[in-house]
Amino acid sequence: MSINYDEQIPNNVNLSGDKRLQRALEKWQPAFLDWWNDVGPVGFQKDDIYLRTAVSTQPGGWAQFGHVKMPDYRWGIFLEDADPNRTIPGGDHAGEAVWQEVPGEYRNTLRRIIVTQADTEPASVEQQRWLGQTAPSMYDMRNLFQVNVEEGRHLWAMVYLLHAHFGKDGRDEADDLLARRSGDADKPRILDAFNQPCPDWLTFFCFTMFTDRDGKYQLGALAESGFDPLARTCRFMLIEEAHHLSVGELGVERVLRRSVQLTKADKNGDARAQGGIDLPTVQKWINYWYSYSLDLFGSEISSNAADFFGAGLKGRWNESKDFTDHSALNQHYTMAVVRNGSLTEDQVPLRNAMNEVLRQSYMADCERVVKRWNRALEEEGTDFRVSLPSSRFFRRQGIYAGHDFNREGDLIGSETWQKNSASWLPSDADRAYVASLMHAVTEPGKMANWIAPPRKGVNGQDIAFEYVRRA
Repeated sequence: MSINYDEQIPNNVNLSGDKRLQRALEKWQPAFLDWWNDVGPVGFQKDDIYLRTAVSTQPGGWAQFGHVKMPDYRWGIFLEDADPNRTIPGGDHAGEAVWQEVPGEYRNTLRRIIVTQADTEPASVEQQRWLGQTAPSMYDMRNLFQVNVEEGRHLWAMVYLLHAHFGKDGRDEADDLLARRSGDADKPRILDAFNQPCPDWLTFFCFTMFTDRDGKYQLGALAESGFDPLARTCRFMLIEEAHHLSVGELGVERVLRRSVQLTKADKNGDARAQGGIDLPTVQKWINYWYSYSLDLFGSEISSNAADFFGAGLKGRWNESKDFTDHSALNQHYTMAVVRNGSLTEDQVPLRNAMNEVLRQSYMADCERVVKRWNRALEEEGTDFRVSLPSSRFFRRQGIYAGHDFNREGDLIGSETWQKNSASWLPSDADRAYVASLMHAVTEPGKMANWIAPPRKGVNGQDIAFEYVRRA
């Protein structure tokens, strides 16, 4: 379906056909722009950025590229085309016609699900607002800003649902989304990972690799929702989200490649001595952000997850395609739990383990990327390999929170943790060193010393293309 850019708010939902809704969203629009200018990217609002803009929700040729100032970006409301034959994929309502309006018994639960997802979108923009000042290249700066404007559009996607389907409660929630701030002591963002600082580009690459990948799986679960407007919204968001994941995946790979190159260039094999980020430090960042992102799936054993699945509000990853039994009843999931100071296996009702089922899909996807990174390290001629820690390592949410585990997932004492944690997670000294490398490179085609160039540019452009035209 093509997108109407003739209206004040671009959309493909016939917004002009509902004047009350249109007026409410047009009233919210200035507040959104105020938020963007207040806490969006710092110092580049007047520059022309080479950005992609969605022009259709059809596969292939769905976006166009061009230079645009970020405050002039046409944020809008885009839903994938409706399938008139779609039925609810899973849960107690599996096989029934999908809902076009919110069922009254699920109203509060569904609103909370949408608000939690929506809250992550502006949060990441706030976390990343200073990164343009230290971009390692104009290519990377452009990618950062593309991620930022699309996170803003994803906020619009969720705000539309709140306004269109939840009345005054939804409008109030939409206002609150612009009132909370990442890391604020009084009004923080809902999920802890979105209150963590993002002060350097290695953090940004790990965040887009791991935390945005959690977003992929949360959106995928919501794309299986029986509430069809939410499912259609999330399916199109997943198309845009794929770019965010590639920025992180390829960004970390470029850091790894350059680390090996600088290690070889140094007579003592010290990448830091050559102004690079050594491989063990990159591994620490991976440990930290992978573990933080695992928390975003929620507790391994969850009655809420069971209720969401049973109600048909969320599904498993590819629920409608990859599973034949969509009830998940009379089935169990084997899970390691801590009991009497040791790990033991428990049989958990499958519906109560739905968070863990989704987490496992995410973990398998992350392992695929790690294999790619290790192929890159092999190509660069090093024996060093990166790896993911156990899903029990450094957890602050779920059944493993409050217990100490090493990277392999073994229970350890607090003394052992204190003794070894600095070798597993970024220390203050590590963070200070990485921060010391963060200096902007603004000449087109040039790269900071600590990162390798990409193998190709954006949309067929050369790496030296003028991705950012400074005002």
